[in-house]
Amino acid sequence: MNVSDLERLKEKLPKHPGILRKNDYMNSAVLIPLVMINGEYNFLFEKRAAHIRQGGEVCFPGGEIDPAIDSSCNDTAIRETVEELGISKDKILIIGSLDTLIGPMGVTVDSVIGILDIKNISSLNFDKNEVEKIFLVPVSFFAESEPEKYYVRLEINPTEINKNGDRIDTLPVKELQLPDRYSKTWGGRKHQVLVYKTTEGIIWGLTAALIYEVIQKLRQ
Repeated sequence: MNVSDLERLKEKLPKHPGILRKNDYMNSAVLIPLVMINGEYNFLFEKRAAHIRQGGEVCFPGGEIDPAIDSSCNDTAIRETVEELGISKDKILIIGSLDTLIGPMGVTVDSVIGILDIKNISSLNFDKNEVEKIFLVPVSFFAESEPEKYYVRLEINPTEINKNGDRIDTLPVKELQLPDRYSKTWGGRKHQVLVYKTTEGIIWGLTAALIYEVIQKLRQ
């Protein structure tokens, strides 16, 4: 590398660093919807339909970012909310965003907070193919209720068993002459899982992490 290469490198460095190799992940965006009822803001949640991925779990509206359709994570969040809740785009007022959340299973979540201009949720014609039900929980409930905290163990396994029962080295440690310790499962870092128990069901995982972050900002 010469001096001109160095100058070219300097020009290519990001002015606002983000997430390196973000496209290696499944990138998603969600809307954190707020609904005013009787002078108090509520989070709006969906319970996913039983037959879809992660069926029966509680989440915010959202989905995978589609670069062919969406020019930003805001576009994704709004598009998915319109499709899932049956609300018109002009009824969604975006007030800001949280930082990108990186999940432990190879997913990123960009979340935007928006106010839904509706009087009640009965006016929403939500997509029953994707959503079993929608419900509200006051933001104050989460402000007054600490989540339960659990821990799972995250490990890296350099092998897998195929459908025939054969062991496959997905990382050929010996061939690459890597240290032998990488031929076995390694890592084992603890990952915290947050759980909120509500009358409507358990809210946990990434959704709970987003709620927790909103509450922490309200406490600052």
